[in-house]
This record gives sequence, C-alpha cells and structure tokens, in this order.
Amino acid sequence: MAIAKAERLMNLALCLLGTRRPLSKRELRDSIEAYVEAGAAGADDSFNRMFERDKDDLRELGLVIETVESLDGEIGYLARRDSNRLPPITLDAEEAAALGLAAKVWQQARLAGAASGALQKLRAAGLPEDVDPYEAHGALEPRIPVHEAAFEPLMLACRDRRPVVFDYRKATAAHPEPRHVEPWALECWRGHWYLAGFDRDRGAERVFRLSRITGKVRSRGGRFTVPVPDVVTVRETVASWAGETADRSALIRLRADAGYPLRAKATAVRELGDGWDELEIPYGHGLDAWLVEFGPDVVVLEPAELRADVVDRLRAVAKG
Repeated sequence: MAIAKAERLMNLALCLLGTRRPLSKRELRDSIEAYVEAGAAGADDSFNRMFERDKDDLRELGLVIETVESLDGEIGYLARRDSNRLPPITLDAEEAAALGLAAKVWQQARLAGAASGALQKLRAAGLPEDVDPYEAHGALEPRIPVHEAAFEPLMLACRDRRPVVFDYRKATAAHPEPRHVEPWALECWRGHWYLAGFDRDRGAERVFRLSRITGKVRSRGGRFTVPVPDVVTVRETVASWAGETADRSALIRLRADAGYPLRAKATAVRELGDGWDELEIPYGHGLDAWLVEFGPDVVVLEPAELRADVVDRLRAVAKG
C-alpha cells in the first residue's frame, strides 16, 4: 500500500507540475489511474478524501500548490515550476568525493545506468572534472566492493521498508536455512557488506553477512512488526563478534604469509620458524567463527575454551 500511495503522489505531482493552466478535480480524477479506479465505483466522497489527503501530503513534502478560481467559479490546482525549483547545489571537496565514491558503489552493484546519470549531475553540482571515481588516481584508492547479488534487492528493501526472506548459511552450518527479516541498514566493514535487521524467526536484532546469503532475496508483503532504531550499529555489532571490543587475549599459531586480517589486529607477533608465527590477538564473542574462516592456516593454542569452540565448528562443517 505504501508503494501504491507513493506512485499516486508522484503522478499527482507530475500532473500539477506539467500543466500550464489550473486543473480541476474532475480533470485530475480522469488523468490519474488510482483516482479513476476510485471513481469507477461511484465513490465521490472516497475520491475527495483521497485527493485532499494527497494534496496535503505533497504540500507537507514541500511542493507549492496554488489554488486558482476560474471566472465560472470552478477551482483548479497547479504547481508552477518557478515556485518549485530547487536552489543550486553546491558541494565542497569532501562532499563531492564522498558522493563520487557512492557512485562507484552503485556502478559495482549493477546500477551502472543510474550511477552514470548521478555522476553527470555531480559534475554539474561541483564534482571536479579531474576527479573520476571510476578510475584510480593515486597510490591509494578507497574501494567499497559490491559483488553480492543480494546487495541491490536488500538496498531497495531497506529503502522501502519491505520485509524479505532469504536462505542464509552460518559459518558453522553445512546447509543454508531460510531467514525472515525486516531489513534496517546495509554497511560495509573491512571489505564485506552486512545487513542489520529484525529476525522474525528469532525475535531479535541480527546482523547478516551478504556473502553468506544464497539464492534470491524475496520480498514479502505486510509492514514491519518492530520500529526501526534511530541508530543501527552494524560495525559495532560485527566488531564485537570478531573480538574487536574484547578485554582478553588469545594465543594462536598462524601460517607465514597468511591471515593478514589477523596480523593487522595482533598485539604481539613472534616467529616460530618452519613456516609458522605465533600471534596474540584480542579475544571476544564470535572470534571462534572468524578463526574458522582461515581453515588450516590457524591453530588455536589458548585459551582452551576458544580452542574447543573452533574444533567443534570445524567438526560441524566436516560432517556436513
């Protein structure tokens, strides 16, 4: 229903902006499909209420709608373009760079056409001509890769507040299982995209890594059952799972020239020889799931509870 109303408001706005003379209720009713359907049943009162609500909603959104009375007393409506023209957009260097990087994300997310059009508008709004977000221009280049097929449908579902269902494979599971989710926000953290939302099956907030979503993301009807938080802490949640906020330490053996993300967070590194190093890393909830991803390149030395959790996860995967 929210999508239908948005479409109706858009059609009404286009009619009012596209006319050079005031349009009466009757003319608007005959021009917009939703109003035609409302009038087909002879529901004049229903149409009048719908039209008045739509008109008020558009005005609340900032559209300037004029009411004009003709010589014969008929009331008409129009939205003059000069009264509804936005002021020129000005961007500083940091804002232009951030929007240019966003355009690059959309290009990688199979939205190349929309991204190209957005980039042209950014050029007109102040993005320097010598800045091309699609090409490298230095030794360091910010990258936000988007390779998961789930990104685009989840981005749209977050925008439209639509529940979704998808098959999700946990790190310790051999087979995926369906998850019914009310999507809140997408965020990139250390090269991976994550979705935060309300998991209806578990009745709690959850964070999902997009690379573990298998098959298609399917939309579901109905509304969200819980309110969307004002602040969605995707990075903080994932960081806590990976031990980023831990106050304990774990000791692991790591194969040489492997596991660079682990090396980046290590508080101490010691060469053992024979192609192995010993690392001390922060230990917190979810570290076992992260270590499993490195397979035979990692051996947990201590604490014993972490070693046991990693072994259990590896055995579960092997059984699958």
